[in-house]
Amino acid sequence: MLSKAVDALKSDKKVRTIIVRSEVPGIFCAGADLKERAKMSSSEVGPFVSKIRAMINEIANLPVPTIAAIDGLALGGGLELALACDIRVAASSAKMGLVETKLAIIPGGGGTQRLPRAIGMSLAKELIFSARVLDGQEAKSVGLISHVLEQNQEGDAAYRKALDLAREFLPQGPVAMRVAKLAINQGMEVDLVTGLAIEEACYAQTIPTKDRLEGLLAFKEKRTPRYKGE
Repeated sequence: MLSKAVDALKSDKKVRTIIVRSEVPGIFCAGADLKERAKMSSSEVGPFVSKIRAMINEIANLPVPTIAAIDGLALGGGLELALACDIRVAASSAKMGLVETKLAIIPGGGGTQRLPRAIGMSLAKELIFSARVLDGQEAKSVGLISHVLEQNQEGDAAYRKALDLAREFLPQGPVAMRVAKLAINQGMEVDLVTGLAIEEACYAQTIPTKDRLEGLLAFKEKRTPRYKGE
C-alpha cells in the first residue's frame, strides 16, 4: 500500500510537500512484523527486505520535500522510513531506534547508510551496536531530528509542526524546490568540486522557467508571486 501511494505521489504534479505520519496513536511505525518474519523461510527473508529497501529508496528520491512526523514509536524499519525523509520532527515522548542487532540482524532498509549520514559515523555505530532507543529530546540532541515538541492531548504535536513547516515550503517555486533537493542529495555523495558542478547544472534548470520571470515581476510589482511549476 505504501509503495502504491509513493508511486501515485511521484507522478502527481500538484503535490508540493509530503508529510509521512501515522494515524495509530503512539506509534509512527513499529518496524517489521516479527511474528510474520518468524514464519518466513531463509530464502524468503532476503527478497522481502530488498522490497522494503527499494520502497524506502523511492521515498528518499521523491522530487518534493518530505517530512516525517514522529508522534510515537519509530523502531527498526520504522526509523529507516523516517530517515529517508528530508526532515524529521518528533514529540518528546516518541521513541526512536535501530534495534536490529538485538535480533542478530542489521538494519536492512538503509539504516546503516542513512543514520551515519544524518548524525555522523561514530554515533551511528554506537546506536546500532547498542540497539539503543532514544526519546525525542535525545534524538534532537544527536541531530537525528530537527524539532522536538511536547506531546499534546490529541497526540499529534509532531504532525502539527510538520504542517507548519509544509506551509513555509508551499509558497516557493516548485521547480526550484525540486532541483534544490536534487543538488543537495547528489552533492552530499561527492567531493566539493563535483558538488558545485551539480549545483551549476541544477541552477541552469531554473533559468528558462516562467516561474523565475514571475518571481522577478512579483518583486518589482510588490506582490506575492503565483508559481505554476513551469
